[in-house]
Amino acid sequence: MMHFVEREIAGRLLRIEAGKVGKQASGAVLVRYGDTVVFCAAVMGDPPPDKDFFPLTVDYREKTYAAGKIPGGFFKREGRPTAKEILTMRLIDRPVRPLFPDGFKHDISISCIVLSADKQNDPDLLAMIGSSAALTISEIPFLGPTGSVKFGMTKDGELKVNPTIAEVDEGLLDLAMSGTRDAITMLECGARELSEAQILAAMERGHEVIREIVAMQEDLQRLCGKPKFEVAPPESHNDLYRELAAKFGNELRGAIRTPGKLNRKKAEEAVVERVVAEYCPEGAAEQVHDPLVVAAIMEDLRKNLEREQIMTGVRADGRGYRDIRQITCEVGVLPRTHGSSLFTRGETQALVVVTLGTELDEQVIDGLNDEYTERLLVHYDFPAFSVGETWPNRGPKRREIGHGNLARRALEAIVPQDDSFPYTIRVNSDILESNGSSSMATVCGASLALMDAGVPLGRSVAGIAMGMVKDGDKIAVLSDIQGSEDHNGDLDFKVAGTDRGITAMQLDCKVKGISFAVLAEALEQARQGRLQVLDTMGAVLPQPRDHHSPFAPRVERFMINPEKIGLVIGPSGKTIRKIQEDTSTTIAVVDEGRVSIWGPSQESTLAARKIVEALVEEPEVGKIYTGKVTSIKDFGCFVEIIPGQEGLVHVSEMASGYVEHASDVVALGDEISVKCIAVGDDGKIKLSIKALNPEAQAEGQAGGPPRPPRRHDRGGRGGREGGGFRGHDRGGRPERRR
Repeated sequence: MMHFVEREIAGRLLRIEAGKVGKQASGAVLVRYGDTVVFCAAVMGDPPPDKDFFPLTVDYREKTYAAGKIPGGFFKREGRPTAKEILTMRLIDRPVRPLFPDGFKHDISISCIVLSADKQNDPDLLAMIGSSAALTISEIPFLGPTGSVKFGMTKDGELKVNPTIAEVDEGLLDLAMSGTRDAITMLECGARELSEAQILAAMERGHEVIREIVAMQEDLQRLCGKPKFEVAPPESHNDLYRELAAKFGNELRGAIRTPGKLNRKKAEEAVVERVVAEYCPEGAAEQVHDPLVVAAIMEDLRKNLEREQIMTGVRADGRGYRDIRQITCEVGVLPRTHGSSLFTRGETQALVVVTLGTELDEQVIDGLNDEYTERLLVHYDFPAFSVGETWPNRGPKRREIGHGNLARRALEAIVPQDDSFPYTIRVNSDILESNGSSSMATVCGASLALMDAGVPLGRSVAGIAMGMVKDGDKIAVLSDIQGSEDHNGDLDFKVAGTDRGITAMQLDCKVKGISFAVLAEALEQARQGRLQVLDTMGAVLPQPRDHHSPFAPRVERFMINPEKIGLVIGPSGKTIRKIQEDTSTTIAVVDEGRVSIWGPSQESTLAARKIVEALVEEPEVGKIYTGKVTSIKDFGCFVEIIPGQEGLVHVSEMASGYVEHASDVVALGDEISVKCIAVGDDGKIKLSIKALNPEAQAEGQAGGPPRPPRRHDRGGRGGREGGGFRGHDRGGRPERRR
C-alpha cells in the first residue's frame, strides 16, 4: 500500500512517498521537490564475520536520463561515480553514521538513484532526506530521523531556503546542513567571506526547517514504519575494565603523554601487548579472557583517559585548549614548478604545488545540468607513508576527494576571476606526514603556493580544525586538534577563511548533536586561531609575487571583431595552426571575439599577437602600408596591405604624371609602399603611390607638362638603353624588393 507525506518548503512542495517502489528493500522512498525525483533504499544484511567496525555503505548515482541526456564517451552508459556523486555520498553518510546503537554491526547499504532532474533543485538534498526516510520506515535500528536543508544568500544579504542551482552560483553562501529534532549533526559550507554571525543566523534558521522535515518523516513512520530490529546491548566487561584501569591506568597515562605521534603509538602498543600477554598467555591450557576483548577494553581505557586529561585543562601534548601547534612555512621550495610551499603544523605537513595552465586546460564538467568548465582545480592526496602505514595506491578515495573539495571551496572566494587572471589553476596537495588537520594544512599551504606563483590574491586564507570533548554538562572546545583528539573526541569542525570572514566549513558530530551555544563558541575560537595562523603565514610571504615563474606560460588576451574570427582560424584551422607552430604558442578564440594566446615566453605571445592583429586589422585612412602586388589590371593594380585584405591603386594614383599601363610602374609580386586614401562604405580600399611624394604631387597639380606615354619597345624599365630618363618629377618607382 502506498503512503505519502508532503509539505510546502520554501514555496515548493516536498513529497516523500513509500510503498510504491522498491518493496523488497528494508525501506524505500521516492522524494520529489519541484520536478526533481530521487529514489532511496536502505537494506540491512547479516553482520560480516570478524568485523570490529560498523559496515555502512552509501551509493548515490545520477542517471543522465533524468535530465534527458545520453552519457558522453565511447560506452554511452554511466561508469564509475563522478566527483559530484562521491561528494553527495559523503553528505548522506556523515549525518546518519553516528545514529546507530553501540555494538550494532549489521551490514547496512543505502542506495540513491536520481530519476528526474529539473536543473533547478539539486538532487543531493533529496537524497539526504530520502536516505533518512528509508532508514526511518525500515526495521533498521536507526536513531533518527534526520532532516536536511540548504541555504543560500543573495548579494544583498537575504537568506534563501533551498536555493536553486542558479541562485547558489550567483550568491554568497552555499550551506548544506543536517540535524535531528534537537541538534545539528553535519555542516558543509562554502562562503564569500561571511562573518560568524551571518553563518550562525543561517544555521539557526536552517534548524527550523530541519525540524519540519523530521516531522514529515515521523508522520510517514507512523503510517508505514516497520517494527525496529532489537539490538542486544554489548556484553558488559565492567569488572575487567575497572581491574585493568586500576592496574595499568597510570602506565597508560604516561604512554599517552609521550611526545611524538609514532613514539606515543609505540608506547601505548607496548602497554597493551604487555596486558594481553599477562591476561591471555600463549600456550595456556584454557584462556580465561579473550585477547580481542582485553585489547578492546584497553582501547576504551586509552580513549577515556585522554578525554579525562583534556577535561583537566591539559591536552595529551601539553597544550591548552586554544593553543596552536608550532607552524613553519616555506615558499618556492621546488625549482621548476610555477609555485610551491611547504606548510608544517606540528606533525602535519603538506607540500602544495600550483600549476598555471591555459584556458584549454579547464576541467569540463558534464553532469545532469548544462555542461560547464572549472578553472580552479584542487587535488588532495593522502599517501600511506604520511601516517607510517602501508596500503596500495589505487587512486583518490572518497575522503581525499572530499578534502580536496573543501580546500577548493576555501580558496574559491579569493582566487581572481577569469577576466583579471586568465589562467587555469591547478593546486596539488601531497600530505607528507599527518597528525590531524591535513585538509586545513592544505588550505594554508595552497594560499602560500598561489601567492608564490604570482596569482593576485586579495588576501591570504587559512584553516583550522576544531574539536570538542563533552563530559556531562562540561564541555571543552579545542583548537587545532591532532589525530587522537579527532579520534577520541566528539566533534570535528573545520573552519577556513580570511581575516574578513569565513570561506568554507565542515562539521561532523560523533554524538547526537551539538548546541548553537557550543557552535558559536567554536566559531569564535576558530576565528582567533585563524588570525594567528594568518599572521604566521604573512611573515613569510605577505603578498603575491609581482611576477610569474619563468617556467609558467605567458598570456596575452584581447578582443577582435567577431566577424573576422574566420580570418584567424583559416580554412579547416590552417591559419591558426600555422601561427601556433611558428610561435610555439597556444591560441583560443571564442565566439564573442576574445582571443587568448599562451606561450613559453612574453616574446612568443607578443609575436603571435602581432600576427593575429595584422590578420584582423582594419585599414586606416592616411596610414602608409607596405604590401605585395597581387594582381595587375589595365586600370591599376591590387596590393595586399593586410593579410587577406587588398586595396586598389588606380593608374591615376601611381604617379604624378600620366600612366598608360600599371605594368609600366609595378610588376606582379613587387613589395611597395602605399598610402590608404579612402575606405568605401562597401569596404573597398583605395590606395595611392603618388600620395607618398607630396612634392611631385604638387608639381603635377600645378599644371606642369605631362610626361609622354611610355612605349613598350623601350626595352624595359629602369634606365635601360633607349628607355629615357625617368625623373623624380614623375613620382619615381618604388624600390623593388625581391
